[in-house]
Amino acid sequence: MKLEDFDFELPTDLIALRPKSPRVSARLLVATDNTIDDLIVSDLVNLLRPGDRLVLNNTKVIPARLSGTRTRTISAKNIVTAKIAINLIERIAKDTWVALVKPLRKLDLGEIIDLGLGLNAKITHKSNGTATLCFNKSGQELDDSLYAIGSMPLPPYIEKKRSADLRDVVDYQTIWAKEPGSVAAPTASLHFDKELLTKLKRLGVAITFVTLHVGAGTFLPVKVDDISEHQMHPEIGYISETAATEINETKLSGNRVIPVGTTALRLIESAAQDDGFVNAWSGQTDIFIYPGFNFKVADGLMTNFHLPKSTLLMLVSALMGPDRIKKIYAHALQKKYRFFSYGDASLLLKKL
Repeated sequence: MKLEDFDFELPTDLIALRPKSPRVSARLLVATDNTIDDLIVSDLVNLLRPGDRLVLNNTKVIPARLSGTRTRTISAKNIVTAKIAINLIERIAKDTWVALVKPLRKLDLGEIIDLGLGLNAKITHKSNGTATLCFNKSGQELDDSLYAIGSMPLPPYIEKKRSADLRDVVDYQTIWAKEPGSVAAPTASLHFDKELLTKLKRLGVAITFVTLHVGAGTFLPVKVDDISEHQMHPEIGYISETAATEINETKLSGNRVIPVGTTALRLIESAAQDDGFVNAWSGQTDIFIYPGFNFKVADGLMTNFHLPKSTLLMLVSALMGPDRIKKIYAHALQKKYRFFSYGDASLLLKKL
């Protein structure tokens, strides 16, 4: 399939810059193969059934956007400083991150960036527009410093309109966030609050937590015309023995497994066996889901509305079919649903 097959015109006023409050008041488009209904997220208690299992990503967004200074001593009377912007992408060791750094071309290997509060980073490698940064702190001590000086890494289309603020510290984090490591939120999960989760559990809806640390690759555009040639950026994920057993028991009972968010879906499909069951799993996944993909585990998906020409739009097209998803998105546009990370949600069901 061609990239242009996944294009559509999106009015800029439908791009959400703030989430709905309360979270569960966001609109929810519910779609099957032949129906579309316009509801709100709190209506999930009337849509899900006892025995259904929601799979939730418990990754935690870190304050991955940093600013610092680089100082060069030219002579005793000539000291030059420059402001440096850093966006952390992927942790590769307890004290080391790969990052987007600006202006990278003006920085040399071995240079030190002062980030404040006693934290600094040395540039140890440069490649393909990214830098490897080795910090002078490690592990939890490094994490504590990042939380003290960093800001939330909002998506580029929001950053162009406004800077991250204290509201985003809460808004851009799920209520069950536990495992630090993401530089973007699993945004479909942002629609849940504790009250809704409690109601669903009382209804008999089961909950399973998995972990996929979302990388900056989630924002990278597809640059090839033939989408089958696109290469996804690898992300690190984990499925515990307990989580795998829970998912498999739901499959055996004939009930629905519904991941909340494309990250949870990509992870469980990465760990899926040919028989539709899941094994405990850990490692990197670069799974690319586009039309023609054979879903083995997911019976549906709760997700937000995605960018034109994005891999996430290709994923939902694979789940519901390209023609069907075009009709669903046409309906969303006509009804003025809010799009992207802070936007409204959809519940896409391929198994009733």
